[in-house]
Amino acid sequence: MSWAPRLVIMAREPRAGAVKTRLARAIGAAPAAFVYRHLLARTVRVLARDRRWRAVIAFTPSGAFARRTGTAAVAQGGGDLGARMDRLMRTLPPGPVVIVGTDIPRISATDVARAFKSLGSADAVFGPAADGGYWLVGLRRRPRVRAIFARVRWSSDHTLADTVANCTGLDVAMLDERADIDTGDDYRAFLAAGGLRL
Repeated sequence: MSWAPRLVIMAREPRAGAVKTRLARAIGAAPAAFVYRHLLARTVRVLARDRRWRAVIAFTPSGAFARRTGTAAVAQGGGDLGARMDRLMRTLPPGPVVIVGTDIPRISATDVARAFKSLGSADAVFGPAADGGYWLVGLRRRPRVRAIFARVRWSSDHTLADTVANCTGLDVAMLDERADIDTGDDYRAFLAAGGLRL
């Protein structure tokens, strides 16, 4: 039985109108999809081929684009974000699991390595986002998988606090805070900081 650490990259098929909908309200659906495609490509390139963990793309709704990356792929399944992440935490093979999205343009393999190192002693790890959410979540998953994603107000400034509140009795580690790209203001700040670096 494999106890290898696993990194999950949550991804959507990069179609205009189906991704970055809040950003699309500010810059248009096609430009938002373009930004998403580049963020997804960079995230996979930087994180998926690192030999310190096994990477998998958790896709929705179609797996065709995920297979083109050469990375193992699984379906996210139905439900809200919490239900989908909980399903992944419960169904992946044994070992620590770290989940990231594609909204953090400067995410690095060092960030993921720090998360897995934290899970050597902590039960859960979070990468806080500047907007009150989080850009990374991980669970040691021993001796059992805790349900930490229920009753979370997703896409709000309460998301991290709600999830941490579900971690009662767990040792929780925090990584550095990062800014993600969800809105027009986020995107303008991102461009001011140098934009896409693939």
